[in-house]
Amino acid sequence: MAENTWIVVGLGNPGAQYAGNRHNVGQMVLDELAERMSARFGAHKSNNRVAEGRLGFGGPKLVLGKPNSFMNLSGGPTAALLKFYSLQPDRLIVVHDELDIPFDEIRLKSGGGHGGHNGIRDILAATGGADFTRVRVGIGRPPGRQPAADFVLKDFSGTEKQTLPNLIADGADAVEAIITDGLASAQQKFHSPKA
Repeated sequence: MAENTWIVVGLGNPGAQYAGNRHNVGQMVLDELAERMSARFGAHKSNNRVAEGRLGFGGPKLVLGKPNSFMNLSGGPTAALLKFYSLQPDRLIVVHDELDIPFDEIRLKSGGGHGGHNGIRDILAATGGADFTRVRVGIGRPPGRQPAADFVLKDFSGTEKQTLPNLIADGADAVEAIITDGLASAQQKFHSPKA
């Protein structure tokens, strides 16, 4: 496979009933990336829905993958995509929701533990603890005593939905910045306070 290929996996749960959940914000970011590349998702033998395109004219190839499995079983489909395209985890970007980051903020990192995120935990297990890059999309903590498991499986609030398109666009911009400018430069851009 060409050296200038990246796999971007957006975490979430399959099915229309989950599409608007906070847990599915990673897949929402992939929808934005696919739209920018005029690419469509289709079935793939890796147990993902896959869309392929290029970043800009003649730019790097992006393989966007949405696992057909539930969030907690994201590792198998992610590892299968890497194997299918003969790529190492250093060419993998995983986009996912993050409770420990305030809503409407993006944080980028490579490597590290799962931080309690079961989708990341499963990918780490399936890839042997690989150092892949993560675009962590902040969804904030649940209000009051609402269990986190219930909070992530609910749709964004009405107030959040007003800002959500910007957050999704920021997530897509972050993926593009990692690929074109490198992780350190992208971190400087997205970890700085918003103007």
